[in-house]
Amino acid sequence: MKFMLLMQGTCKGFAALSSWTPDEVQAHIRFMMDLAKDLEHSGELVLAEGLDMPQHAKIVRAEQPGTPVISDGPFAETKEFLAGFWIVQVPSERRAIEIAARASTAPGPGGRPLGIPIELRQVMCPPDIGG
Repeated sequence: MKFMLLMQGTCKGFAALSSWTPDEVQAHIRFMMDLAKDLEHSGELVLAEGLDMPQHAKIVRAEQPGTPVISDGPFAETKEFLAGFWIVQVPSERRAIEIAARASTAPGPGGRPLGIPIELRQVMCPPDIGG
Protein backbone atom coordinates (compact mmCIF):
# COMPACT_ATOMS: atom_id res chain seq x y z
CA MET A 1 0.00 0.00 0.00
CA LYS A 2 1.25 3.43 -0.87
CA PHE A 3 0.40 6.50 1.23
CA MET A 4 1.16 10.19 1.02
CA LEU A 5 1.77 11.97 4.32
CA LEU A 6 1.21 15.70 3.95
CA MET A 7 2.75 18.03 6.52
CA GLN A 8 0.57 21.05 7.17
CA GLY A 9 2.05 24.40 8.13
CA THR A 10 0.85 27.86 9.02
CA CYS A 11 2.34 31.24 8.21
CA LYS A 12 2.37 32.01 11.96
CA GLY A 13 4.21 28.76 12.68
CA PHE A 14 6.86 29.39 10.06
CA ALA A 15 7.31 33.00 11.21
CA ALA A 16 8.00 31.63 14.71
CA LEU A 17 11.03 29.75 13.35
CA SER A 18 12.94 33.02 13.41
CA SER A 19 12.76 32.98 17.22
CA TRP A 20 14.23 29.47 17.50
CA THR A 21 17.85 29.09 18.53
CA PRO A 22 20.28 27.66 15.96
CA ASP A 23 20.44 24.46 18.03
CA GLU A 24 16.63 24.12 17.96
CA VAL A 25 16.58 24.58 14.18
CA GLN A 26 19.36 22.00 13.79
CA ALA A 27 17.53 19.52 16.05
CA HIS A 28 14.39 19.89 13.93
CA ILE A 29 16.27 19.40 10.67
CA ARG A 30 18.21 16.45 12.11
CA PHE A 31 14.91 14.84 13.20
CA MET A 32 13.48 15.14 9.68
CA MET A 33 16.69 13.80 8.10
CA ASP A 34 16.79 10.88 10.54
CA LEU A 35 13.17 10.04 9.78
CA ALA A 36 13.89 9.98 6.04
CA LYS A 37 17.04 7.91 6.58
CA ASP A 38 15.17 5.37 8.73
CA LEU A 39 12.38 5.05 6.16
CA GLU A 40 14.91 4.71 3.35
CA HIS A 41 16.80 2.02 5.29
CA SER A 42 13.56 0.05 5.94
CA GLY A 43 12.67 0.28 2.22
CA GLU A 44 9.45 2.20 2.97
CA LEU A 45 10.44 5.62 1.61
CA VAL A 46 9.41 6.40 -1.96
CA LEU A 47 9.93 10.18 -1.85
CA ALA A 48 10.14 13.00 0.70
CA GLU A 49 10.38 16.74 0.02
CA GLY A 50 9.95 20.02 1.84
CA LEU A 51 8.19 22.76 -0.08
CA ASP A 52 8.88 26.48 -0.52
CA MET A 53 6.65 29.05 1.16
CA PRO A 54 3.26 29.69 -0.48
CA GLN A 55 4.07 33.28 -1.46
CA HIS A 56 6.41 31.82 -4.11
CA ALA A 57 3.75 29.47 -5.54
CA LYS A 58 2.16 29.80 -8.96
CA ILE A 59 -1.22 28.62 -10.18
CA VAL A 60 -1.17 27.36 -13.77
CA ARG A 61 -4.35 26.85 -15.79
CA ALA A 62 -4.80 26.02 -19.45
CA GLU A 63 -7.93 25.52 -21.49
CA GLN A 64 -5.90 24.53 -24.54
CA PRO A 65 -2.46 22.91 -24.86
CA GLY A 66 0.33 25.47 -25.02
CA THR A 67 -1.69 28.43 -23.67
CA PRO A 68 -1.10 28.52 -19.91
CA VAL A 69 -2.40 31.31 -17.73
CA ILE A 70 -0.10 31.80 -14.74
CA SER A 71 -1.08 33.65 -11.58
CA ASP A 72 0.27 34.00 -8.08
CA GLY A 73 -1.26 31.78 -5.50
CA PRO A 74 -2.46 30.66 -3.12
CA PHE A 75 -3.76 33.98 -1.96
CA ALA A 76 -2.68 35.89 1.15
CA GLU A 77 -5.71 34.85 3.20
CA THR A 78 -4.41 31.28 3.17
CA LYS A 79 -3.73 30.38 6.80
CA GLU A 80 -2.62 26.77 6.30
CA PHE A 81 -0.55 25.31 3.53
CA LEU A 82 1.35 22.21 2.49
CA ALA A 83 4.85 22.45 3.97
CA GLY A 84 6.22 19.11 2.78
CA PHE A 85 5.36 15.49 2.13
CA TRP A 86 6.47 11.89 2.24
CA ILE A 87 5.33 9.08 0.00
CA VAL A 88 5.75 5.71 1.67
CA GLN A 89 5.19 2.12 0.54
CA VAL A 90 4.00 0.17 3.57
CA PRO A 91 2.13 -3.07 4.27
CA SER A 92 -0.81 -1.39 6.02
CA GLU A 93 -2.56 1.84 6.89
CA ARG A 94 -1.57 1.20 10.50
CA ARG A 95 2.13 1.46 9.58
CA ALA A 96 1.48 4.69 7.66
CA ILE A 97 -0.23 6.10 10.76
CA GLU A 98 2.81 5.15 12.87
CA ILE A 99 5.09 7.04 10.48
CA ALA A 100 2.76 10.07 10.42
CA ALA A 101 2.66 10.10 14.23
CA ARG A 102 6.46 10.04 14.37
CA ALA A 103 6.69 12.91 11.86
CA SER A 104 4.20 14.90 13.94
CA THR A 105 6.55 14.82 16.93
CA ALA A 106 9.35 16.81 15.26
CA PRO A 107 10.99 18.94 17.95
CA GLY A 108 10.47 22.65 18.35
CA PRO A 109 11.60 25.17 20.96
CA GLY A 110 13.12 23.50 23.99
CA GLY A 111 12.96 20.15 22.19
CA ARG A 112 9.23 19.84 22.79
CA PRO A 113 7.28 17.90 20.13
CA LEU A 114 5.40 20.30 17.84
CA GLY A 115 2.38 18.08 17.17
CA ILE A 116 2.50 19.01 13.46
CA PRO A 117 -0.72 18.07 11.63
CA ILE A 118 0.06 15.29 9.15
CA GLU A 119 -2.67 14.45 6.64
CA LEU A 120 -2.64 10.81 5.55
CA ARG A 121 -3.99 9.80 2.14
CA GLN A 122 -3.70 6.53 0.31
CA VAL A 123 -2.28 6.83 -3.20
CA MET A 124 -4.79 5.56 -5.73
CA CYS A 125 -3.88 2.68 -7.99
CA PRO A 126 -5.07 2.80 -11.60
CA PRO A 127 -7.79 0.29 -12.46
CA ASP A 128 -6.73 -2.76 -14.44
CA ILE A 129 -7.94 -2.02 -17.97
CA GLY A 130 -6.33 -5.06 -19.52
CA GLY A 131 -3.87 -4.91 -22.25
